[in-house]
Amino acid sequence: MAASVKSSPQALAVLGLLGAGPLHPYGIQRLLKLWGKDEVVNVGNRANLYKTIKRLHEADLIAVRQTERDQLYPERTVYELTDEGRRVGLEWLDSMLSNPRNEFPQFPAALSFAMVLGPDGVRDALERRAGQLRVSLIGLEHTLDTQAGSLPRVVLIEDEYRRTMTKAELHWVEEVIEDLRSGALTWSEDIFDAAQSSMQEAGVTSQDLA
Repeated sequence: MAASVKSSPQALAVLGLLGAGPLHPYGIQRLLKLWGKDEVVNVGNRANLYKTIKRLHEADLIAVRQTERDQLYPERTVYELTDEGRRVGLEWLDSMLSNPRNEFPQFPAALSFAMVLGPDGVRDALERRAGQLRVSLIGLEHTLDTQAGSLPRVVLIEDEYRRTMTKAELHWVEEVIEDLRSGALTWSEDIFDAAQSSMQEAGVTSQDLA
């Protein structure tokens, strides 16, 4: 059964938290947000979290520990990690850490069609992106500076990674903006005509693409 469950950041987070002790779904979501892990694991949609928990339960990776009843809250099911869940969780974690994966993020996909906006449009969009990256970087620096002394480094290691990646992206975006400003990077609608001519020379017709 476990083989039918695909690994995902959310599923790994559930197994990881249950490894520390039994929890109900709301407790899992609350802890992820409290610890800032919702910045790297999408747990904003509780319905999706419940679906993930259901799949893990059906695969016997987690089990029902008990059902809590309280007049102040709806009935809550408390889950615990099974031995198989612990094994699979460690296997997933090792694989995610060791194997790079093409996750098809939005930014590279948008860059692949950037020419449609034209040089001025791309420059404007990237300038706005650079501004947001600077804000994100300030937030990450603040988090690391204020918590580094009170928490073990391994607890904040994903923030270290995000800071490094944000710095690298900001540096690259700023270089592209400068090339767009100076004219070192530019293009016109002629490139579309050239691309169409190349397709025709290669024998590709509109019917082939239909």
